Amino acid sequence: MMAETTENRMLLFNRWDVSEVEIRDPSLARYINLHSMIVPHTCGKLAGQQFNKSNMLIVERLINKMMQTEHNTGKKELAIRIVREAFEIIHKKTKKNPAQVLVDAVANAGPREETVRLKYGGINIPKSVDTAPQRRVDHALRFIAAGVYQAAHKKKKSVSECLADELIAAASGDTRSYAVMKKEEKERIAKSAR
Repeated sequence: MMAETTENRMLLFNRWDVSEVEIRDPSLARYINLHSMIVPHTCGKLAGQQFNKSNMLIVERLINKMMQTEHNTGKKELAIRIVREAFEIIHKKTKKNPAQVLVDAVANAGPREETVRLKYGGINIPKSVDTAPQRRVDHALRFIAAGVYQAAHKKKKSVSECLADELIAAASGDTRSYAVMKKEEKERIAKSAR
């Protein structure tokens, strides 16, 4: 069993209390779920409707993103083990709740602005638009998973260590993080298209 409830406390991986995690970005509060599911494996119960993924535990969404790369495709137990080991490393390095570090990383890695293409006549013109909160969370998780894959591919460092380093760097807003770098790149392109 991955998580359990004791005295109205939800313990993720039987270690970390997710009820004490604080979402500092109010626009993401509805889309970062920490309370409805306590086991990070819903077996696809929430996949039926379009925006139902926001009801999925944010840790499971990270696990699902980690599962979408070449060698991990469909291997959910492997992805769960990677995330659990990364959370252990985060706790050892920062002495913080790893779920809080994940929430901060998602808030810092999601782009607030992006571009769309408008067609006038036969000309495509880029236009800057605000990003929806659901899309910010999706982009942040995608950037984090891509950064982990890039950092671990053909390297001696384990995937768990790369995930821990990426989450810690993204949570602090460090530009060495792949996710924060991609966010700033998207926002810079959007700023030039205003």
